[in-house]
Amino acid sequence: GNVQSGHEAMMHGGAIMLPEVAVDGVKGMVHLMDTGAMMAKMGKKENYHFMVAFSEATTGKAISEGNVALKITGPGETKAGEPLALMAMAGQFGADISLPGKGLYTLEVGSTLADGAKRQFKFQYTVK
Repeated sequence: GNVQSGHEAMMHGGAIMLPEVAVDGVKGMVHLMDTGAMMAKMGKKENYHFMVAFSEATTGKAISEGNVALKITGPGETKAGEPLALMAMAGQFGADISLPGKGLYTLEVGSTLADGAKRQFKFQYTVK
């Protein structure tokens, strides 16, 4: 099949939205996409695409500049890995991530946005 059309369908459908989290006047919204089948075909272990968008809580204005990193803590005793730098893409920040087993994951987003303040956003997602 055509790779491009597959990617389009993924971007529009099948996104998992996590409840938004507000910290110090900034809202963080996370989308996860299950890309496991596609990535496995490419021989990669990452099975989700993670994207976070930030906006000003009062105005809803998007915040698209800053340094953002993601730390993942897995189910049970799994230790958090090294923080993963997220790439700025179309006003959001994203990366391919690996959520290898079933259970509850804590996705901790550390950010230094345009105003220079450091904020931590904590999201949780359960892999069924």
